[in-house]
Amino acid sequence: MTTPPPRPGDRRGLTPPVVPPATLFSEGRRSDIAARASRGTLERVRKGVYLAPVDADGPARARRAEVLRQVRAVEARLTTAFWYSHATAAVLHGCTTVRLSPAVHVTQLRAPNADQSRERGLRRHWTALPERDVAVVDGLPVTTLERTVVDCARTLAPDQALVIADSALRGGADLGLIGTIVEESVGKRGVRRAREVVDLADPRAESAGESLLRWIVHDAGLPAVEVGHGVTTRRGDAWLDLAWPDRKVALEFDGAVKYSGGAYGDPARRLFDEKLRQDALEEDGWLVIRVVWDDLQRPEALVARIRSALRSRAPRSRHPL
Repeated sequence: MTTPPPRPGDRRGLTPPVVPPATLFSEGRRSDIAARASRGTLERVRKGVYLAPVDADGPARARRAEVLRQVRAVEARLTTAFWYSHATAAVLHGCTTVRLSPAVHVTQLRAPNADQSRERGLRRHWTALPERDVAVVDGLPVTTLERTVVDCARTLAPDQALVIADSALRGGADLGLIGTIVEESVGKRGVRRAREVVDLADPRAESAGESLLRWIVHDAGLPAVEVGHGVTTRRGDAWLDLAWPDRKVALEFDGAVKYSGGAYGDPARRLFDEKLRQDALEEDGWLVIRVVWDDLQRPEALVARIRSALRSRAPRSRHPL
């Protein structure tokens, strides 16, 4: 496995999120905590641990914010040695996630007892962790980015795991070390699935939507697709999210945020520029299929569209569709 060069404009590195501070219960704080709770500025998250309410725009951000609250609450309550791991570590490293579970995952060195296994909202894994696989992020113990990718690839749905793996590679994760950890995990549950995810992972995927789309293409058994394919048109260089260059068929994922203004500029201008870009690609012979979030919820219909496009451009005796 080799790591291909990034697409121009790729944002390298990950930004860990801010984990909110907690207020711990004590008799001296009882009245203050009660007053703040009655005003709605403090909530009990775990026994004896209080944090400010979640204030986030949209359900996905709210889920991440809630996981971060639980991370702080777990830190305040656990007394055994542990490391945040799996999807929780992915969040703490700053990786992109989709369909994030509210449970906090930790890895510890000893098997949890019966009471610990039943703790609400806390999933304990246990295994020996080499020094190579542990790190500290913002003062919190976590599994390394590479170990986190493998743990997620072994345990999550593969499309979720691919989103994390792609973003980790964009953030500088060592693909060779990820492969080593996969091979060291032979005999454990989910290793076969992890290999499949890691082999598909690519730092050139620029968003969760692109990663999910690529998994749909892969899972449907369609021909291997190229990520971030560069072309030159009369309007200059363009980068296609996913492409089959031999057939001049491309997939472009359109997330709504791209047209929402802010850092992306004027939405009307953005739409106009996209139209000019599309026109130039079509003049050059490209068939461009545009995909939105809603399409990802109906993969069978989406695959039928893609398959039809590839058939219309397929040279004879090529990949059967």
